[in-house]
Amino acid sequence: MLCPHNCILKEEQKGICKTRENHKGTLCTLAWNNPCSICLDPIEKKPLNHFLPGTKTLSIAIAGCNMRCLNCQNYNISQKSPKETANYNYTPAAIIELAKKYKTPSISFTYTEPTVYYEYMLATAKLAHQNNIKTVIVSNGYINKKPLQELCNYIDAANIDLKCFDPALHLKLTGAKLQPVLDSLLLLKRGKIWLEITHLMIPQYSNNLQTFEKMCQWLVKKGFDSTPLHINRFFPQNELVHLPATPLTTIGEAGQIATQAGIKHVYLGNI
Repeated sequence: MLCPHNCILKEEQKGICKTRENHKGTLCTLAWNNPCSICLDPIEKKPLNHFLPGTKTLSIAIAGCNMRCLNCQNYNISQKSPKETANYNYTPAAIIELAKKYKTPSISFTYTEPTVYYEYMLATAKLAHQNNIKTVIVSNGYINKKPLQELCNYIDAANIDLKCFDPALHLKLTGAKLQPVLDSLLLLKRGKIWLEITHLMIPQYSNNLQTFEKMCQWLVKKGFDSTPLHINRFFPQNELVHLPATPLTTIGEAGQIATQAGIKHVYLGNI
């Protein structure tokens, strides 16, 4: 009951995330102690502009994702099982020691979707808090309420991709429903987690300015007016290589719309 897909799995079948498998009637995770990526990044790359600015963060990822975004730039790890990637062997305790070694004040669960390696993320976050290290999730927000509430006890900041505000286009773009993402935003806000939101303006999917204005109005109405909004330019990726890059004029107009709607901190990215 981790993710809103609620996959029903036959014997030896994996979920949409490719990290959970029915093994002889027991649901098992394939995502444990096996990150496929470990990097030092500026925290602003997440992007988080108002959380520990000017610092480095230890970024980690395990293969897998519970969305199928047509534009995904990390599809070579997000659309694969941990059995299909080249991995490191790091326990949660070893990740903490790595953060200490490089003196990073935070650990970020990023690049793929941290929901799909929830147990590993939660164990690492608990140890991080015991060692005065902050934790960050960079997520699509497609997670059920109960596990997210548990996670809120151990994470300090989040950047959530609000990929599209049209429910039908969101499903077409990501293979997932929009409403659970909106529910996650509200839950993170109630949990007083530092939150920033990213919206990628993809031609034919998420760049309709009228729909974008409705999204901004919803954010302001729900109390996200002080939440930083990152409006990012799209470049052809993955299954959308046939689309053009987002016109700079569209990004600029979107920034004006967001500001006029009442969002106080608007950032234009990938420009």
